[in-house]
Amino acid sequence: MQNNNQKGRAIAIVAMIFLFGMIAFVTNLAAPIGVIWKNQPALQGSNTLGMLGNMMNFLAYLFMGIPSGKLLTKVGYKKTALMAIACGFLGVFIQYLSGQIFTDGLIAGLPANFYVYLLGAFVTGISVCMLNTVVNPMLNLLGGGGNKGNQLLQVGGTLNSFMGTLTPMFVGALIGVVTKDTAITDINVVLYLAMTIFALTFVILSFIPIADPEGQTENTTFEHSPFAFRHFSLGVIAIFFYVGTEVGIPGTLNFFLSDTTTSGAGLSLATAATIGGFAAGTYWFLMLIGRFVAGLIASKVSSKLMMTVTCCTGISLILLAIFLPKTVTGSMPVFTGSGFEITTLPLSAILLVLCGLCTSVMWSCIFNLATEGLGKYTAQASGIFMTMVVGGGILPLVQNSIADHTSYMFSYIVPLIGMAYMLFFAVWGHKNVNKDIAV
Repeated sequence: MQNNNQKGRAIAIVAMIFLFGMIAFVTNLAAPIGVIWKNQPALQGSNTLGMLGNMMNFLAYLFMGIPSGKLLTKVGYKKTALMAIACGFLGVFIQYLSGQIFTDGLIAGLPANFYVYLLGAFVTGISVCMLNTVVNPMLNLLGGGGNKGNQLLQVGGTLNSFMGTLTPMFVGALIGVVTKDTAITDINVVLYLAMTIFALTFVILSFIPIADPEGQTENTTFEHSPFAFRHFSLGVIAIFFYVGTEVGIPGTLNFFLSDTTTSGAGLSLATAATIGGFAAGTYWFLMLIGRFVAGLIASKVSSKLMMTVTCCTGISLILLAIFLPKTVTGSMPVFTGSGFEITTLPLSAILLVLCGLCTSVMWSCIFNLATEGLGKYTAQASGIFMTMVVGGGILPLVQNSIADHTSYMFSYIVPLIGMAYMLFFAVWGHKNVNKDIAV
């Protein structure tokens, strides 16, 4: 019996880690596709409009986070995951349709098919919100919480970062030089691949036995709300800032390096879009490295210590990037998917790429610290957590609006504030002062 339990646990862990990778693949389609839309004549090079797809992707978390938590409690982890995968297929298909229909005409001054794309991004966001609601508490609980739970989350995050690394590079290489004539149809192969992955995953997951780890049912009594725990409430705010920081750093960096007219990055038109995608991909590659290393040491190093060190380092890197003149350059190996290529970039951009090492561990650490000791409230808490992932849409939108009105580098004041709050949570806000609540 014990062997069967161990086998079932191992299968569940592998399935959740794979879903972690899917989340990154779909989420990271938004920024490079946004570069295409930004360069359409009707959008007039607006960074804010170019980031709207990303905004819609994360806005879905605001509407679906709490319902996802309730759905998780009602139907369980496996059924919720299957619903999420089906929704993801639909969302990518709608984005595909945006390149096939309504190609002429404007609505409120914007291309009609742009709205179709935004709808697809929103539906896809619903999917990844539901998947996140499933995989995070599942891995944390399968690991038994604490350092072991954080370790499993870091392992899952490693595959998440791997897919996050490949996606902008794949799309950037596929797009090449972005002009007003570049269209969504130029990346149809990526959308075909995404739909195929969703379809195959749905079929495979249908045959995998996954038991809910908490042993609760829809009849379980909840005397309190997760918000009754102070450390959880503060952790929810930390997740809002974290996702906005994680997405805003590489997303805006991609726009910065792809902008040959105002950024001063010094890249030629022929290389700007490609290097922008590769630089963003290198950021995600460093996140992969950070999560891989964290997965090896997380059983011995506390989440508090990991967050404190990485937040302090990230704050230092962003401050330097903001104040360094963009004419100061340096060389760094940029990951191209098949290897590394030494590329000359503004030193500010290199420092921001290095931030990937810092943001790599924060999601898992925040989730681990904020849900520690919640017991039966964990599923509800996970849904609430996902609601605040909307920060990944709001904060990059605010950041790029600031970039439109000031400069790209000054806009990094937004992730700087986010890092400062996360440092506060790591040092003080994570402490559970509500241990009297029965869980």
